[in-house]
Amino acid sequence: MKKWFALLILCIMTVTAAGCGAAENKPASNTAKSKSAEAETNIKYLDQTYKLKTPVKRIVIAGSLESMEDAKLLGIEPIGASTVGGTFPELFKDITAKTEGIGEKTEPNLEKILKLKPDVILGSTKFPPATIKKLDKVQTTIPVSHVSSDWESNLLLLGELTGKSKEAKNIISDYQKDLKQAKETLKDKSSNKTAVILRIRQGDLYVYPEDVYFNSTLYGDLGFTAPSDIKKTKAQALISLERLGELNPDYIFVQFSKEENSSNPNALKDLEKNKIWTSLKAVKNGHINENAVDPMLQGGTALSKTTFLDKAVKWLDQNN
Repeated sequence: MKKWFALLILCIMTVTAAGCGAAENKPASNTAKSKSAEAETNIKYLDQTYKLKTPVKRIVIAGSLESMEDAKLLGIEPIGASTVGGTFPELFKDITAKTEGIGEKTEPNLEKILKLKPDVILGSTKFPPATIKKLDKVQTTIPVSHVSSDWESNLLLLGELTGKSKEAKNIISDYQKDLKQAKETLKDKSSNKTAVILRIRQGDLYVYPEDVYFNSTLYGDLGFTAPSDIKKTKAQALISLERLGELNPDYIFVQFSKEENSSNPNALKDLEKNKIWTSLKAVKNGHINENAVDPMLQGGTALSKTTFLDKAVKWLDQNN
């Protein structure tokens, strides 16, 4: 009888232990799933939502020089990025020491991107939908806006993706403070004054819409007046020197880089010798600023805007 009772107690203890073990394992499994779910974040950007595990560590930047500028400002090193003329612009040397080229900015190499195993791909709104679709098959792809008015959203996006939201918000806040001071400094110089930003590409002169390139800072932030051609244009547009002579703006900013003028490296020197150019009132009054900032800057980013605001305001304040 005692043996039977002892055996019964032993069975009960064994079953109880097994039950406890199962109970202990179940919460552990749920906890693991919970942690995994917590890592996934709904990233909202320009009316779209992307589900990603954040912070992301392996970023590929395909075609978006805007994202490259944001990465430089936040100290983010992409594992892969687009090249310009086969190399990374000197501007980005501090974040591309370990970065692999994934093709030119207009032609991302899907095979190279796939091998890098990115957590996310930052594409460009300049890409056709078909290109974004192909990239999205490799990994979640976010088409980053190239429009200047989206600069804050772009910076906040990268900040949220990489766990640097605080840094991104501080940069935006500092810009707003500097802009307030800049407006006070230039209020008499920008009022009713026309200005144009020209970009020389392969020897030709280009202008942009009011909210693209550095124009969002020049017109929207600093209050200069945009000539009629700027107000009408919807995208990058070629402008003749003759037409520029007719517009005859008060101030002209010229951006020229060797990378974008390989077929016509003397384009800027030739422009400076042209009779129409020398007859412009901006030239006569010394209101021409060549490469106020690095000519490879895209214009509509936090880095571009903060740099241009600093350089342009100092120059404008010194030139009546």
